[in-house]
Amino acid sequence: METNNSSEADFRSQRPRSPRVPVEFALEVTGTTMAGKPFHLNAQAIKISRGGATIVLDVEVPVGAKVCLIPPSGNKLDAEVNGSWIDEIDGRRLIGVKLLHEYGWFAE
Repeated sequence: METNNSSEADFRSQRPRSPRVPVEFALEVTGTTMAGKPFHLNAQAIKISRGGATIVLDVEVPVGAKVCLIPPSGNKLDAEVNGSWIDEIDGRRLIGVKLLHEYGWFAE
């Protein structure tokens, strides 16, 4: 008989698929707020992986929203917000994004 340990399954589902690297670089983010208003803001990436990022952003964006990231290289990268939260330590608003191009940060 097989038992399913749901807490173990939940933990596995929250693990990143690729390693996260701490970074600190400015980028621009465009999208739509929770209130449905368009925005174009300066933000800061604090962690990246091959296919995503954690970004400090001073506006509330809904999970599932499409955003456009413009890193220092100038490439426009489409992404989907897959998390939004307030950091308990410093109170900053953060979003997690999944890059939509298969080559992630290396897309041209």
